[in-house]
Amino acid sequence: MNPVRIGELAAEFGLNPRTLRYYESIGLLPPAPRTASGYRYYGNLDRARLQFVAQAKAVGLTLEEIKGVLKIHERGEPPCAHVTRLVDDKLADVERQLQALTAFRENLLALRAEAQRPGNCSGNVCGLIERHARP
Repeated sequence: MNPVRIGELAAEFGLNPRTLRYYESIGLLPPAPRTASGYRYYGNLDRARLQFVAQAKAVGLTLEEIKGVLKIHERGEPPCAHVTRLVDDKLADVERQLQALTAFRENLLALRAEAQRPGNCSGNVCGLIERHARP
């Protein structure tokens, strides 16, 4: 495929050209070669790298994490063990969030059940909240 300008590549990925400039500034994309008039041009390697960035974002990696994966790859090392550690950390975070959300849901269900009992609304502002037993 022929080299494309920044706007064309950005459009392929549904991005703003500023995003590509930002990716270049933080090292996710290598500096693009420029024409004599200063236009950036991107080729197939840039397209493949941008596709990788999009896929890595889709699985939940942050831009900083993606940058780390790319650095490992650029050193000629396979980054999969590093990615596995990142995934394990994210899974642990998701588990903690699920536990917190489950506890929050149970608390809301208990509050809703209390609301069904007569006379639970009297209080300074709302007795339902003021008398609700916290876990």
